[in-house]
Amino acid sequence: MKPLRLDTGGEPLRLLCLGAHPDDIEIGCGGTLVRLLAERPDTDVLWVVWSGNHIRRPEAESSARHFLGRRGVVSVHDFRDGFFPSEIAGIKEQFETLAREFRPDLILTHYRDDLHQDHRTVAELTYNTFRDHLVWEYEIPKYDGDLGNPNLFVPLAREACDAKVAAILEHFESQRRRPWFTADTFMAMMRLRGIGCNAPAGFAEAFYCRKAVL
Repeated sequence: MKPLRLDTGGEPLRLLCLGAHPDDIEIGCGGTLVRLLAERPDTDVLWVVWSGNHIRRPEAESSARHFLGRRGVVSVHDFRDGFFPSEIAGIKEQFETLAREFRPDLILTHYRDDLHQDHRTVAELTYNTFRDHLVWEYEIPKYDGDLGNPNLFVPLAREACDAKVAAILEHFESQRRRPWFTADTFMAMMRLRGIGCNAPAGFAEAFYCRKAVL
């Protein structure tokens, strides 16, 4: 399969990463971020997490800095976990502020058909707000069993996968009690998607791209 290349005409890539909760971005597209930031170190990143309490906010901030280093801006909001549909007006206002202040070349956000109400709300608001942008929707494994058939793949080296998994397990200590929150889960997802795109190293992350213009 011929690769799709992100051409910004020599300008830095402007990347907007959106996650409903701490760890969503890392689980959904952490390997892609490792690869992109290594290949394009001048990337301008805005990393936004929409919920975070006194325990999870520091985890989100430290993890984001692990991936980004000194580059980019990290923002963690305090909208109530599990209640995004009822708080949509306040979240939408923040989305509008994002759109005024940052013009991304690529947006990484939640899968629009995700069965988690918070994930789905963020995805819907992404499309409501950024109507003329390239959007890749990442996937999150969970009990709902809503994994689908993605149409865009980012092949990853084993080193990028290991870096992603190590960072997740290091920074999100509060989640380690969850039975699914394991290295095996995260590696299995990337291995499965690597098979789906015949990735050279056998690993990949997968996304849904609804619209793209060549």
